[in-house]
Amino acid sequence: MTALDAGTPPDVAPGAAPGTDSVETPSGKWRADENFPVGSWLIRRDLRVHVHAFYRFARNADDIADSPVLAANEKVRRLDRMAAILDGGSGPEASPAAAAMRESLAATGVTAQHCHDVLQAFRLDATKLRYRDWDDLMEYCRYSAAPVGRQLLDLHGESRATWPASDALCSALQVLNHLQDCAADYRALDRVYLPLADLGAADSAVEVLAAPAASPGLRRVLDTMLDRTERLIAAARGLPPHVAARGLRCESAVIVGLAARLARRLRQGDPLATRVALAKSDVAAAFLSGILARRQR
Repeated sequence: MTALDAGTPPDVAPGAAPGTDSVETPSGKWRADENFPVGSWLIRRDLRVHVHAFYRFARNADDIADSPVLAANEKVRRLDRMAAILDGGSGPEASPAAAAMRESLAATGVTAQHCHDVLQAFRLDATKLRYRDWDDLMEYCRYSAAPVGRQLLDLHGESRATWPASDALCSALQVLNHLQDCAADYRALDRVYLPLADLGAADSAVEVLAAPAASPGLRRVLDTMLDRTERLIAAARGLPPHVAARGLRCESAVIVGLAARLARRLRQGDPLATRVALAKSDVAAAFLSGILARRQR
């Protein structure tokens, strides 16, 4: 469960005016690059502000990790500063997003661990450019993706028995995003999430990502990753029936449906030649299935 659409917060967190002490580097990537709704009108109104606070926190940390101008050690320093402010450290004006997240956690009683986990993922993004194999990538997703779903489930007071299916869904979403952006990540940041073992098995290397279109070898890698991702999506289908909150049950069903549709589009499309994205018809069909899921249980 990642990303956000309807009801998104402003592009810059309140109070995040540029300053010499500010560690945040907002990119404005709030709407155009997102695939999946989280914190939409389907979520209980009183909880949306807390969903948005978490998203804003994660987005600001992501912007630090993805900055093309900051050195790796500076990125880590800024992420560490966000962590310190989250835990009540001095100078909250340096990261309004972390300060707002701390207030949200205090109001809801949700653990700060999910926030610290995503910060760990962004530290990895700042320092780790390659992934050895699928297991190595899934370990990254444990920190980059799973905490997002866990945060939402804890916020709603859901049973932690829902975590495995949620983790599968969030990891699937993360991999789909990696596949969409595989060329851009390589060209802009020299960051490659495609497992080196899979590239080697297809007699390919990371340099194929610089081409204008996918080679046959890269196509095999993409399809192998989609095979695994579709197994994650299959596991994620067990999530909505076990979510008690009707709005979150509906939203999770929508996201499962969108993930399956995006996987099919990536199967048919070439992410090197163009950005493979969901169509309006995909969104409409997924929301219809989600509304039906809301009535179940």
